[in-house]
Parts: sequence; C-alpha cells; structure tokens
Amino acid sequence: MAGQLVHIEDADDPRTAAYRDVRERDLVGRQGLFVAEGEVVLRALARSPLCAPVSLLIAGKRLAALADVIEALPDGTPVHVAGQAAMDAIVGFPIHRGMLALGRRRAAPGAGELLAGLPRQALVLALSAIANHDNMGGIFRNAAAFGADAVILDSDCCDPLYRKAIRVSVGAALLTPFARLAPGEDLPGLLAAHGFEALALSPRGSQTLAQTDRAARTAVLLGAEGPGLPDALLARSRTVRIPMAGAFDSLNVAATSGIVLHHLAFMARRRDA
Repeated sequence: MAGQLVHIEDADDPRTAAYRDVRERDLVGRQGLFVAEGEVVLRALARSPLCAPVSLLIAGKRLAALADVIEALPDGTPVHVAGQAAMDAIVGFPIHRGMLALGRRRAAPGAGELLAGLPRQALVLALSAIANHDNMGGIFRNAAAFGADAVILDSDCCDPLYRKAIRVSVGAALLTPFARLAPGEDLPGLLAAHGFEALALSPRGSQTLAQTDRAARTAVLLGAEGPGLPDALLARSRTVRIPMAGAFDSLNVAATSGIVLHHLAFMARRRDA
C-alpha cells in the first residue's frame, strides 16, 4: 500500500481543483467530502475506521514528516505535492501547516442503528442545537478523551466534519462515531428504546453532578449556550447541574462536556475496579 505522489508546479493545475478556495467552499459544502488540516488531524484520518482519505495536498517541505502516513495509504491515493507558494495560491490563504487532505465518511448510520450497536455499558453524548464549530470540535475532543462511545446530533447541530470543527477536535471528529437525528425525531424516546438513561445538563437541574450516578447505558444531553436544552427535553430527563461560585450559572458547553464526561468516566472505573 502507498499513496501516489503527484507533483504540482502550477497553482491552476486542475488536479487540485477540490482544494481551491478552501474557506469559501467550506460555506457551501463539498458533496459529501470534508477537508482535514494539519499533521495530527491527517494522522487521525489515516487511522480512522469511520472515514477514508480521498487525496492529500502537501507542501514539499512537509513531505518527509508524513512519509509513514503516505506509505500506509490505499494504493493509488493521490498525494499532491506543491511548493508553499503554489499551495497558498490553491487554498486561497497562507496555509502554514502545509498539509491538507480530502476525506469521505465510510458510512452515515442512523441514530437508532448506532445506539443499537453499542455495548451493554455505554456512554453517549446527545447534542441539541450546537451551532458553533469551535464548541462542536471541543465536545468531540472531550468525547474521545473520556471514552464516550458515540455522539448523537439533532437536526439543528452544525457539521462535526466542517474543517474548523475537525481541527479543534484534533481529529476526534474522525474517530468518534456519530449520527444525526431526522428533523422532529424523538430523542428521549429513542434513547429510552435503546436502554439509555438521559441526563440533561441545566442550571436548573434537580441534583448536582456530584450526586449523580451512572446507569449502565447513559446519555448526556447538552444544549446550546444561552437557550440551553428545550423544556420538553428537560421534562423527560434526569436534570443535573454543576454548582458554581457567585452569580455565574453556566459554563461554555464544551467545558461542561469535559467536566461531566470526566465525572461519569471515572465513576465507571471506580465501580469496575
């Protein structure tokens, strides 16, 4: 196995068309493809069981750093190698990391299918209306760091495979299974049908995180900063709050995910010890 080196001399070379004007094309989508940026993220893509590399675009001076990744690519995967100036012209801005890849999800399971396939003891995140890509990336990074088995997104969430979300997640968005609900799909009902207890984070939670135990199958529900989770979801969940000092009543949603996942992950370890 090995990628195929393709040397690019001209920024207008049609073989790099998929990488042209990266920022503008991020806004309109890439027909099922996504862009990964930077060495850590490319290495995550190369080992991902969920996503496949379609091609790479690398500045010549970065080629040696990715030699092992290129060697492990499926035979014939194009690896476009360009000078830094040509690469900057192709993508439309100075790309200091000098490494991009085009990838594709291998499959996009439905939420019910994903939940059904998880182990008897499982921890998932369920996200409602998370529209900020930095927060989405941070949540996926925390999910990977604390061993969450999957992430469920409602139809109002932004795309975890947006370039910035992948970068902030340091590649975790390519490694953590996720599925998106259809508009109007009943999240609490779906979780209950697959044996998950729903823990909904809210400043108005009926118990503190320290008082919260973990069921064998637990789903942590997180909403957008500001509006939080809808009352309809809170009414059908066990509500949990994180106590805070002074007049503050909430945290950044990505920070909240890390605190909650850490608590639940280490609770499971203590129980199983």
